Amino acid sequence: MLDPKLLRNDLPAVAERLSVRNFTLDQDAISALDQQRKQLQQRSEELQAARNARAKSIGQAKSRGEDIEPLLAENTRTGNELEEAKQELAVVQEQLDAILLSLPNIVDASVPPGRDESDNVEMRKVGTPREFDFTPLDHVDIGARHGALDFETATKLTGSRFAVMRGELAMLHRALIQLMLDTHTREHGYTEINVPQVVNADSLKGTGQLPKFEEDLFKLVWGDATTQAEAGAEGSDYYLIPTSEVPVTNTVRDTILEASDLPIRYTCHSACFRSEAGSYGRDTRGLIRQHQFEKVEMVQIVHPDESFAALDQMTGHAETILQKLGLPYRVVTLCGGDIGFAAAKTHDIEVWLPAQSTYREISSISNCTDFQARRMQARFRDPATRKTELLHTLNGSGLAVGRTLIAVLENYQQADGSVEVPEALQAYTGGVTRVLLP
Repeated sequence: MLDPKLLRNDLPAVAERLSVRNFTLDQDAISALDQQRKQLQQRSEELQAARNARAKSIGQAKSRGEDIEPLLAENTRTGNELEEAKQELAVVQEQLDAILLSLPNIVDASVPPGRDESDNVEMRKVGTPREFDFTPLDHVDIGARHGALDFETATKLTGSRFAVMRGELAMLHRALIQLMLDTHTREHGYTEINVPQVVNADSLKGTGQLPKFEEDLFKLVWGDATTQAEAGAEGSDYYLIPTSEVPVTNTVRDTILEASDLPIRYTCHSACFRSEAGSYGRDTRGLIRQHQFEKVEMVQIVHPDESFAALDQMTGHAETILQKLGLPYRVVTLCGGDIGFAAAKTHDIEVWLPAQSTYREISSISNCTDFQARRMQARFRDPATRKTELLHTLNGSGLAVGRTLIAVLENYQQADGSVEVPEALQAYTGGVTRVLLP
């Protein structure tokens, strides 16, 4: 959430920065509501002062034995007017709060302008795409051997955009997860954390998924009022997590940390659930865009002075996995028109997929500055002033497991349809060096 003081004191500057996102801020509506808020607040304060003064007069008149009924009646009228003004103020404040919650983060000055992903700026390419002496298959055709990748059964079990993995493919998927977790914990200094994959609405508001992106979430409907009351959850809304960023980042919600506690680095493996609203017709083949997929997430909670250095560091951490796997990739800075709602700056890592002959996103690493922290009220205490300040939060995939599996299958496929196991994974496959043999 943006700082409300920015909207009150420098609305044109906020509008200008949001325009880099191609977001048009309705300055007139905000100004009108804020003016109304000021007037109602002033009116409430005047009525409260008048009521207090009249209460004092009533006491004095009563002590003199005077008739206080007219004063009491006047005080009742003032009280009613005060209550009406407070109610009107609450409505206006609620409207302003709703606008605040709907506004995206202000992008950093280094974010390039642009309309969409075609305007993203390439930072670097690493590795050279392999030249095949045969026509490479896509991951769906590769995985069809031995029923290793089975969409038909998943559709029967659940519906479209789910998958069943069997045998060596399931093993390879698990090996990728283990490689990522071991690398981030043993080499990069992250603490592994395991969190609930069901969260409440407050957690999703804290990281910015609610209220704006509710259609992208899976909301749970369970039990009746009695069941919910017994679980201590009556009246609560629960959702499946779209990413473990949500519960992991919210571990510091409503918390004041000491500066010495920073930075906090967590890595988490979890399933992720997304409705993919509005994406129908795109990437319907295979594992690219599923309703359920798995990720190894990285989250950092840092001092504000260190967040952009942490962004570069986390990008390097995600790149390490691709380098270990020997997969060609590129890193891009997202332009204003492609950047996410909560991010001030984002680096995307895109891996080379031979069957598509293009780079596809496999990780998105974002510095959210104090945007999420303000929504969560996540703070730290400055050791010099002992005052509290908002933290900065960052998150990124390290990596998306299913898309990494796609990249391994396609880049390491052989002419006979088998797949060579990257050397970095062989310690997790029991020494198996090739899978899906004829």
